[in-house]
Amino acid sequence: MPDLVERARRFARPYRVDHGRRFRLKDVDPDDRGDLTAEDKPRAQEALAHGIQAMADLQDRLYAQDRWAVLLVFQAIDAAGKDSTIKHVMSGINPQGCEVSSFKSPSSEDLDHDYLWRCAKRLPERGRIGIFNRSYYEEVVVVRVHRELLEHQKVPRELLDRNNLWKDRCRDISNFESYLSRNGTLILKFFLHVSQNEQEKRFRERLDRPEKNWKFSGADLNERQFWKQYHEAYEDMIRRTATPNAPWYVVPADHKWFTHVVVAAAIVDALAGLNLKYPTVSKVQSKEIARARRLIGKA
Repeated sequence: MPDLVERARRFARPYRVDHGRRFRLKDVDPDDRGDLTAEDKPRAQEALAHGIQAMADLQDRLYAQDRWAVLLVFQAIDAAGKDSTIKHVMSGINPQGCEVSSFKSPSSEDLDHDYLWRCAKRLPERGRIGIFNRSYYEEVVVVRVHRELLEHQKVPRELLDRNNLWKDRCRDISNFESYLSRNGTLILKFFLHVSQNEQEKRFRERLDRPEKNWKFSGADLNERQFWKQYHEAYEDMIRRTATPNAPWYVVPADHKWFTHVVVAAAIVDALAGLNLKYPTVSKVQSKEIARARRLIGKA
């Protein structure tokens, strides 16, 4: 596994943002495939299979050790491939140790609490992996683009009429993630960066293929007119919340097979860094095991 982990690290690290102050979204090409070409796709899929197997092994140790929790956050423009990435990359994970939470429009109960509440109650337990398909980051992206959504949040108006509202929210999120990190939650955040042309292509596919019709939403098309505003919000979000303990991976997403490999590599790299081990058997347990062996031998 050491060689595989080293390859994963080299593959994922170019897309990792630890310190976001100088980050610019335009510096990441959605069409990027690293040093791979279309002809390398089978080799990439083989690498993904190896990564999934390594992830399964590391998850088994994570669950047995029961010390760390892992939170994977996925954010993206519509049709960037969040669902596909979660499905393919996490296909080898034991479902008993993993839970996916999708956050769409907040419920009336959610709106009676602070905006972190609905995500905080879905955080993973120690030994488990939690996946957020969208998250509290919607509060500094969608709500920022559609500021009218603030009217439904029941926050006192004098607390909303501030020029630094989004800066404050990003700082609160970073503090929240710092708290989680200091208490044993490994946090990895993925922004799947898709181009406008590729998004259009995927929307057309949803219209043209009957088995994908269910994915189509007129609202998604309407959001395309806010493309520039969304990218400005995402860029500012990454700049303000990328830290060594809660990094962002800005993953090129025009080629799903490449996206899957980068995400899997990042997860393997991070899990391997936790130095996960199976628990040491106590003297009492060793005696019980020896006794059980004797009894089985006599049976």
